Amino acid sequence: MAATRLRFKEVLKYIAVLAFIPAIAAAGSLVFDEQRHILVSLAVAAAALGVFFLGYEKKQVGTRRLVVTAIMTSLCLFGRFIPVIKPVAALVILTGVYLGCETGFLTGALTALISNFWFGQGPWTAFMMLALGLVGFFSGALSKVLIKNRPLLIVFGAVCGAAYSMIMDVWTVLWYAKGFSPKLYLAAVGTSIPYLLSYCVSNVVFLVILSKPVGDKLMRVKIKYGV
Repeated sequence: MAATRLRFKEVLKYIAVLAFIPAIAAAGSLVFDEQRHILVSLAVAAAALGVFFLGYEKKQVGTRRLVVTAIMTSLCLFGRFIPVIKPVAALVILTGVYLGCETGFLTGALTALISNFWFGQGPWTAFMMLALGLVGFFSGALSKVLIKNRPLLIVFGAVCGAAYSMIMDVWTVLWYAKGFSPKLYLAAVGTSIPYLLSYCVSNVVFLVILSKPVGDKLMRVKIKYGV
């Protein structure tokens, strides 16, 4: 019975992250006008919290994870204020790798939502939440491989940088054309290559610098508090 319940939660988690939340983000660009963008972002945040709470059984463990998530989100927020190359996605990746895909997704989503109160809220926020959240989610899903192989972790960081940029290009096309056009998407990807490269370089640089010290700290927290 318990095993069935866990499997159901696992399936529900993947449906939420890969279908339900992307549908909310897309609806924000296609259905709702720009004046309601904050409602769409809050809906994504609520869904991200739902995914997070699917990831634990014991109340005390979930509370500890929530505290650690708040700390990592705060570090990511600070990182967005660093000019040019930023450690945000690298920290989200490390959060997912060491604390699990649910924590990684929530950290990425909340970082985008909260930081945009300084950098500018808009209809793009929901897609930023989705993109950064997915970076954290897949970092957690692949953690067993990434945690043992630092070079692979760094390559994965570069891939995440490219993926983040290409997901945001989907928003650009949906917003501009009010529908998806492969031709426009390829054009958007082509014109955003400098940004794509900057995301890749940022992730590589900061994973090289931070993966050992931050990873060691998160591993201690994980072992000591059972998160």
